[in-house]
Amino acid sequence: MRNVSQILQRKGGRVVTLGKEAPVLEAIRLMAEHHIGAVLVMHGDDLIGIASERDYARKVILQGRSSSDTPVTTIMSTPVICVTPMDSVKDCMSIMTERHLRHLPVLEDNRVVGIVSIGDLVKELIEDQKQEISYLQQYIAS
Repeated sequence: MRNVSQILQRKGGRVVTLGKEAPVLEAIRLMAEHHIGAVLVMHGDDLIGIASERDYARKVILQGRSSSDTPVTTIMSTPVICVTPMDSVKDCMSIMTERHLRHLPVLEDNRVVGIVSIGDLVKELIEDQKQEISYLQQYIAS
């Protein structure tokens, strides 16, 4: 089974972040600009939260808040559930299922090195299944 470091090697370790003082509108703009569903909220080099489209919908829109006047720290999810590069795809899927998450920041030595989404994990599972089917087909044919 593949692990998080293999996912990050393929997709890259690009992470979109913003500071804790940023307004929610900036978080939404970054998500739209980068075609992603969540941004990491940082205080210097420290990860302090994660803000997602789901947070925006539930904590801004439904509560009638202003996107430009509300600081991202008001809506971010915290504490942040993280994984390491050595965690398996299976472990990440279990965490996401149990915690109802769609994004997992990846930390190495308390430093953010990437983020994996549910889409990244599903893609890996599909690749693993394709590979296994191919091996089984070759085995049956020989």
